[in-house]
Amino acid sequence: MTRLTLFLPCAGGVEDFLADEVHGLTGLMGEDLLTVRGGVRVRGDWALALRLNLHSRLAQRVLVELAHAPYADEHDLYRLAAGVSWEDWFTPRQSFRVDITAQGSPLRSLNFATLRVKDAVADRFRERAGGVRPSIDTQRPDVRVSAHLSASHATLYIDTSGEPLFKRGWRQDKGDAPLKETLAAAMLAASGWWQPAERRVASVPLYDPCCGSGTIVIEAAQLALGLPPGGQRHFAFERLKPFDAQQWNAIKNEAIGALFTGAEGQNGLKSAVQIFGSDVAHRMVDFAQRNAERAGVAHAVQLRGGDALQRMPPTAQPGVLLMNPPYGERIAAAGVAGQGGRGREAFQSGTLARQRTGTTHAASASAHAAAEVNAGDEFFTRLAAHWKSHYAGWTAWLLTPDLKLPGRLRLKESRRVPLWNGPIECRLFRFDLTARRADFKPDQPLGQD
Repeated sequence: MTRLTLFLPCAGGVEDFLADEVHGLTGLMGEDLLTVRGGVRVRGDWALALRLNLHSRLAQRVLVELAHAPYADEHDLYRLAAGVSWEDWFTPRQSFRVDITAQGSPLRSLNFATLRVKDAVADRFRERAGGVRPSIDTQRPDVRVSAHLSASHATLYIDTSGEPLFKRGWRQDKGDAPLKETLAAAMLAASGWWQPAERRVASVPLYDPCCGSGTIVIEAAQLALGLPPGGQRHFAFERLKPFDAQQWNAIKNEAIGALFTGAEGQNGLKSAVQIFGSDVAHRMVDFAQRNAERAGVAHAVQLRGGDALQRMPPTAQPGVLLMNPPYGERIAAAGVAGQGGRGREAFQSGTLARQRTGTTHAASASAHAAAEVNAGDEFFTRLAAHWKSHYAGWTAWLLTPDLKLPGRLRLKESRRVPLWNGPIECRLFRFDLTARRADFKPDQPLGQD
């Protein structure tokens, strides 16, 4: 346990930001911190694995590498898995599951490969524990074993995280399509508002005008306050044999001791709110408020209902607009209050266009699709016009799978960052808003609508 190789997988496009985060958390560099496709490889000890689970906002999991070797068939996988000292990690009375990913593997059946790895783990226990073997549980296992197959090599890992790390422990209220917390953190890093290598955030305001259940603003507020993302959840390493409760408590207490007191966070965040969110659906704002309370950041964010096409800047000081705008069927009511009040996750599609053309719900599928596109075009055109009139000096960052978004906005992007939202390839577009503002009055404080 004094020298381990860890692999931290992440979403596509996030590798460099994750390497920066790990460096900021650990000080590691060079051969001890390598950026690879789909994640980073880290050399460290068992305590480092625990700290990364507690603190990383960008990693999907923290995996300990146990074996790596060439393979040609399923028999090679069996021999590789049978040579791992699984008994050092868990007991035959615990349950486990095996997950395999592959890229360019010559094997015809990953299901059969998974079965052979399961057999090898069970057979090794049977030989060393008097015939007793751990059971298989694919739903709620005590232990997760992972394997990755490249075209020529197989790597075996044991998972120290359990539930993926985007599950921070505070989310209970959500819409139909919530943004994963890890992706929200990646957006904050890509925008430059959060600088993970330096472990600090910018001193300018942050505003999400389509905040949904609050993922982006809650991540931002936890960063500003120095709260660890894993501070409210449990991890798989608590069920592994190397786990030492006293050591884990010391690591958690160290994180708590590093927090600033009161309303000031690691960046000197003052009592005045610098992080803002709004949504057209008051229901979603209520969700976001409850999530913020559970996440321990309700005092550090200001959340309110409001139309993205009408909301004025929340502060006189320009800042960063960061948002995951609705698209497809969710676009129509994104900036139109009063269309059922359900928010960006459950919209009638094409509402704006149907208001203009009189299209009914019985219209043809082609007319429906056209209305949806027109509604999206009108929403983004009006959004850009609103920003040009009232948000001069702000920097807007929008995450979308629509590569034509700059044309819809009629704005020229100054940067585009590739990011993956699950299986969907997206771009985070940056727009520098420089148009002259009209007479400006900041949004009123909460409760003064």
